[in-house]
Amino acid sequence: MKNTFSLLALFGCFYATLYGQTFEKAKDFQKFSGYFNFYYDDSSDKIYLEVDELDKEFLYVYSLSSGIGSNDIGLDRGQLGNEQVVYFKKAGNKLLLVQPNLTYRAITDNELERKSVEQAFAKSILQGFIIEEESKGNYLIDFTEFLMRDAHGVSNTLKAAKQGTYSLDASKSALAFDRTKAFPKNVEFDVTLTFKGNPEGAWIQSVTPNPSLVTVAQHHSLIELPDDKYKKRVFDPRCGSYPLTYYDYATPVQEPILKRFITRHRLEKKNPGAEVSEAVEPIIYYLDNGTPEPVRSALLEGGKWWNQAFESIGYKDAFQLKILPDDADPLDVRYNVIQWVHRSTRGWSYGSSITDPRTGEIMKGHVSLGSLRIRQDFLIAQALMNKPFAERDDNYQPMLDMALARIRQLSAHEIGHTLGFAHNFAASTNNRASVMDYPHPQFELKGNTIDFSNAYDTGIGEWDKVTVAYSYADFPSGTSEKDGLNGILKKAQDDGLRYISDQDARPTGGAHALAHLWDNGKSASQELESMLEIRKTAITNFSIDNIRTGDPNSVLEDVFAPLYFFHRYQTEAVSKVIGGLDYNYAVKGDGQRVVEPVNQAVQEKALESILKTLDAEVVAIPKEKLDLFPPRAIGYPRTRESLMGRTGVSFDALSAAETAADMTLGLLLHPERASRLIQQKSLDKGQLGLDEVLTKLVNSTIEDSKKDPYLEEVQQTINFRVLYHIMNLAAHKEVHPQVNAIANETLKELKAALLGNGKTAIAVEMVKRIDMFMEKPSSFNVIPVPKIPDGSPIGMDCMD
Repeated sequence: MKNTFSLLALFGCFYATLYGQTFEKAKDFQKFSGYFNFYYDDSSDKIYLEVDELDKEFLYVYSLSSGIGSNDIGLDRGQLGNEQVVYFKKAGNKLLLVQPNLTYRAITDNELERKSVEQAFAKSILQGFIIEEESKGNYLIDFTEFLMRDAHGVSNTLKAAKQGTYSLDASKSALAFDRTKAFPKNVEFDVTLTFKGNPEGAWIQSVTPNPSLVTVAQHHSLIELPDDKYKKRVFDPRCGSYPLTYYDYATPVQEPILKRFITRHRLEKKNPGAEVSEAVEPIIYYLDNGTPEPVRSALLEGGKWWNQAFESIGYKDAFQLKILPDDADPLDVRYNVIQWVHRSTRGWSYGSSITDPRTGEIMKGHVSLGSLRIRQDFLIAQALMNKPFAERDDNYQPMLDMALARIRQLSAHEIGHTLGFAHNFAASTNNRASVMDYPHPQFELKGNTIDFSNAYDTGIGEWDKVTVAYSYADFPSGTSEKDGLNGILKKAQDDGLRYISDQDARPTGGAHALAHLWDNGKSASQELESMLEIRKTAITNFSIDNIRTGDPNSVLEDVFAPLYFFHRYQTEAVSKVIGGLDYNYAVKGDGQRVVEPVNQAVQEKALESILKTLDAEVVAIPKEKLDLFPPRAIGYPRTRESLMGRTGVSFDALSAAETAADMTLGLLLHPERASRLIQQKSLDKGQLGLDEVLTKLVNSTIEDSKKDPYLEEVQQTINFRVLYHIMNLAAHKEVHPQVNAIANETLKELKAALLGNGKTAIAVEMVKRIDMFMEKPSSFNVIPVPKIPDGSPIGMDCMD
């Protein structure tokens, strides 16, 4: 008992001692004094909460203080849950923890009008607590059950990920006092929870010592809400920030009822009249003190780039980055934190925040950086270097330098999210104008050598200064904030800066011709041509000297994989130009281009470029390189980041090309793109249409032949993928019928051409498959190819 109490004091509780108890029941319990007083009864292992004020709103946040370690499952250490405004309300012998409905409000001095809206929409009661004791208007409730529940939804997440059905095992769960603390404006509770169940998925089995018993730690925070001095700032779709939205039913009929405001930290100048001033309270971020060198220094350097943007709006040292104190808890709301998160596989880094749901004020920025991500950039550099380990095995510095350059940019990127900023995937067209883009490393071919010196940018971008200005700039008293904000956006427009975010940049659903993930430059086609040349040179140079002496030859295949698919993201970019649009988040009167199709010549050039990725002479692994890749050595099996195939233990060069081709075809012949091509052709007969795309595709693949037997087999492997994807368009139910018609006509013409070219075995097989499709197109499914390796420069899905 005494040892327990000593440990609690050692871990920094705000106040923990026996003195002057208010409640008879709690007189022998350990007391913690803070924003809420609470008591611990070690005899029953229960926590009792003292509620001293009813109907007063505060913030409740749940999170994970220790996770599972699988990117695929997604339950990371430090993962924030949902923040909720709540209050305690007395009802008979109970206190109810009530979450009001903040989506629907009436911001007015008319109390009855406010109540009418409050009563019109449902609220949520999170839990009811029996009042254990009342003293002088204070209430004592047993808070243990509320804390010892699966607030974060671990069991639901495991089930949704098809990893098994799990339930909380109370006998193997307990309160965790090393991270249970009390402070004047927040109290923190930590619990160890064990989930028992029947493991069904490989992911959970790979990261737990006993997958039938999965133990994590969940965290609960009760936080004082900020005062009412924060000033909301209106959201504009051109500003690059995230919107907080709610409905205000007190709005005059002539005004929009849906309100939109940006999310941002509170920032004010000490001297509002000065051109340059320090902040009343600077925005300070803290780096996880468990981050190793040289990553630590790179993250600190990259994160501090943001101060350049704050300096541009007249703030001195308004953004600072420090090392987290050893005794600080990363989940404590008082600290903006950058966490270095470990997982079993590579995955996304992401920037989250705790935000006041009433106003959009960011109370805590919380960045999670995947520790394995740096290794992917290192591997890319290792593959692109010409014989890096020919003379010595410690020649890793060029590769490490490039990987650290990415880490600097990544630090700035994720911090940007927690400052309130959205992605800008059009920034690469403005000479890397934003760290909020996804940057593919930029290389330059110098003779037979690939130059890494300009792989990543080295500072904040011009667009980032715009977003900081819009969100954080001060406007002199007596001036119009609205005019000032519009002036910031107008200048950005006049400077030629572009802003397009997530919904328009994704490769399969997006249609914007300039907004791409992982690309560089103004011309997607030109950049693809350049990348194919770099890829060709690097593959020509690739040798046993791309691994260290003593490494199994099997490792060489892992180094080769990101090189082989080096063009994959620029291919995505080029595909979006075909049937693509150029548009802005325009508002009435701003003079921006609203929307127009991409120029015909640009689309045709894009088609010409992307068809090269379906040419065996471009995508085939050179025959002389195949001897580098033996069957895998014992202890070095293939992983999700390896080249997969259909030939068992041997390296499958045909499947590599098949997977690469399928990637291109899935983008080029995406159903939505096919439907857009129908529409754009109807509006302009001179434009590129689906029929032209399919004709050029068939001519450059199925109707092409190679003299070299190996290249011919690679091309035939690609050609079957072309056939399947045309069939997919012919049978697809969610395209315009014209798409089905053109694709079916293409198949008929292709069948006739195959029959007319002589009955080769391949021609006969293709005709057979076309006939089978025509007989029952409704049963058609695209035959899967070996999965493309994970390989994004940062991640594999959208959380970043």
